[in-house]
Amino acid sequence: MYSVVTVRDIVRIPPSEFGEPIEQAALAHLRKGSENVLDRNIGLMIAVIGIDDIGQGRLIPGDGATYHQVTYRVLVFKPIRGEVIEGNVVELMDFGAFIRMGPLDGLCHVSQICDDFITQDPKGNSLMGKETGRTLSEGDYVRARVTSISFESGNRSGKLGLTMRQPFLGKIGPDVSWVEEDVKIARGEIKREKSKK
Repeated sequence: MYSVVTVRDIVRIPPSEFGEPIEQAALAHLRKGSENVLDRNIGLMIAVIGIDDIGQGRLIPGDGATYHQVTYRVLVFKPIRGEVIEGNVVELMDFGAFIRMGPLDGLCHVSQICDDFITQDPKGNSLMGKETGRTLSEGDYVRARVTSISFESGNRSGKLGLTMRQPFLGKIGPDVSWVEEDVKIARGEIKREKSKK
């Protein structure tokens, strides 16, 4: 998910910054132009770590700035299809749960929350399984698998599809853990209980 990537690009240094050290000026422009930007191939660029190489400046007719080819390192976040992630439920809707994993949110559709018919409680505070009685609320810590990724380059919008319907995925925590319950059921220590509703 997180990695350090080396990027090559061109940075423009305006004449007003010619008195500053070139690396300092270039780093400021790279941070302004690269940080918090989503690139389809690289992922979400979180932070520019440093400059490895900065080339000699070139002039373009009609522009007083210098243009430098730079090689720099960036900390990126790029989810991988099939990867298991952990995160917090940040918002519940009648169609699913939004889960924050690092700097991005993913959607776990109601059909992918658990192997049960899911309904939203009347107050909208939680999603509940009809047969299992499993509930999912805002703030719950969950384990999910990334099933689909759709990124648009240039901004921070991207769509991540998640599932918790596979074995050993779902709500985890000190009080109630679907994962621990699934392990006990698999070992034959307990039987799956039906909801009393």
